[in-house]
Amino acid sequence: MSEQRTTTEAPREIEDTDSIRALATQLRVDSIRCSTNAGSGHPTSSLSAADLMAVLLARHLRYDWEHPELPNNDHLIFSKGHASPLLYSMYRAVGVVGEDELLNTYRQFGARLQGHPTPLLPWVDVATGSLGQGLPVAVGVSLAGRHLDKLPFHTWVLCGDSELAEGSIWEAIDKAAYYKLGNLTAVVDVNRLGQDGPTELQWDVDAYARRVEAFGARPLIIDGHDLAEIDDALRQARSEHDTPTVILAKTIKGKGVPEIEDQNGWHGKALPADMAEKAIAELGGPSDVHVTTGSPEPGTPAITPDSRVSIALPDWKIGDKVATRAAFGAAVSALAVRPELVVLDGEVGNSTHAGDFKEVAPDRYFEIFIAEQQLVAAATGLSVRGYVAFASSFAAFLVSRPFDFIRMAGVSEVDLRLVGTHAGAEIGQDGPSQMALEDIAAMRAVHTSTVLYPADAPSTAQLVRTMADTPGISYLRATRGAYPVIYGPDEQFPLGGSKVHGAGPDDQASSAPESRSTNASPLRSNWPNRGSKPASSTSTPSNRSTSTLCAEPASKPMAGSLSRKTTTPKAASAQPSSKRSQAPTLPSSIWRCSP
Repeated sequence: MSEQRTTTEAPREIEDTDSIRALATQLRVDSIRCSTNAGSGHPTSSLSAADLMAVLLARHLRYDWEHPELPNNDHLIFSKGHASPLLYSMYRAVGVVGEDELLNTYRQFGARLQGHPTPLLPWVDVATGSLGQGLPVAVGVSLAGRHLDKLPFHTWVLCGDSELAEGSIWEAIDKAAYYKLGNLTAVVDVNRLGQDGPTELQWDVDAYARRVEAFGARPLIIDGHDLAEIDDALRQARSEHDTPTVILAKTIKGKGVPEIEDQNGWHGKALPADMAEKAIAELGGPSDVHVTTGSPEPGTPAITPDSRVSIALPDWKIGDKVATRAAFGAAVSALAVRPELVVLDGEVGNSTHAGDFKEVAPDRYFEIFIAEQQLVAAATGLSVRGYVAFASSFAAFLVSRPFDFIRMAGVSEVDLRLVGTHAGAEIGQDGPSQMALEDIAAMRAVHTSTVLYPADAPSTAQLVRTMADTPGISYLRATRGAYPVIYGPDEQFPLGGSKVHGAGPDDQASSAPESRSTNASPLRSNWPNRGSKPASSTSTPSNRSTSTLCAEPASKPMAGSLSRKTTTPKAASAQPSSKRSQAPTLPSSIWRCSP
């Protein structure tokens, strides 16, 4: 036993060992059966973790399967989502998935038992399968439990050893330690083999343990096939109050099928029918073991949502110069009267103005530091728990660095609100590394997304309020500089619309060059006429659109955008700009309103 193990006594022999072993065997058999029937899947990655999950299911998970919405249910997240045969076999063992569904619909088109778990199943919190994401999301779930709900539920995460090469895993462990999330346990299936050979550290669990300790969590090293050791480690993890636990379970990939145990080349491959038949027979054949998990303690979250509370948005006078990022800070602070609203920022709250919220609701403000992947993941986890989460940072980093987390949040269909500031070429002196130029196109490509681009403070404030109740992923793009207010307090900004100022006969729609992507729209908006002025603005930087608002749900067609209009808008001036011929055109995947 490694010296990293913190137990002070030998693991106790657990009761009902035989029944737990029978459950583990059934999980293995069913993992083989469903993947072989489907002709694809990851049975070997499921076989290695079957003992771990059998003990968790039978002795430590507290969950009411008939009422997955109960606030004090434990959470179980398969960060190694490819081990879905194991997860679905667990669902069969607790009685919420039938044998026929498991064997005949797994990985079939239109079925809910997909190759990697999604929230189509009510017991799945988030879609996983993009490695390195389950644990970061679990940090957000656990943040809610400890710091907001103040409930004793526990979050369990099954991780693979290959995904420990992802930096996002270590961002998660670091932030879990920082926020003292003793209600979070990662169970790492250290089975040595990845998709294409050995993992980086293979079975060097002591090296893993040193890394875990360095990031502030408590490592427990165990034999992942010893039921007593598993039980003891899970018990210790649940009893911890302030320190997250990482159980490093040394396992054998393909355990239970000697022919493929610890053999490279079997990752992601279903056993052929003849091999599966032999393996199932040697394991004792199909069985019908049923397990009843422990019930969660009764409990009510400390925070009760109230979306009907009266909100007094800030107001400004026409002509006042206000940065839209400052308007975001003022608006989200006004929304603090809603007790379910939380804000996260990536150590730039004094610039994004998310820090304004901290001044009025410090207990619902979470600093995630320069860790944008964890920033989005934590917001996703908080959303899973029913909170209205806003996450903000500089747009260049909020969208690009954690983009896969945003993409997977779309797959999960969670409600997520992102605010990217300092966008565009406006911040020229900072250089191109700081300019968010791809953000609108990137966010429009995300499932369930709504992209918002307000032009002044009142439109920003109203859209921030709208975002709070907009399903899916909404992204608001804000700028650094202060620009004149052009709208009064009664102006309305419905999603999917835009407003045009200073239109004239010089505004044109031109065909896209043939060299553009074949996915490009055939029409594009010309860059704003720099020689004319907007209706209520006296001066505008040459690289900034003087449009008022572009608020377009990405899932909707572009029929309402200027670049799709069939009529030519009118310009504010009869004289064309001398710079019009030099003005660049926007990529057709981005649309803005011309002045």
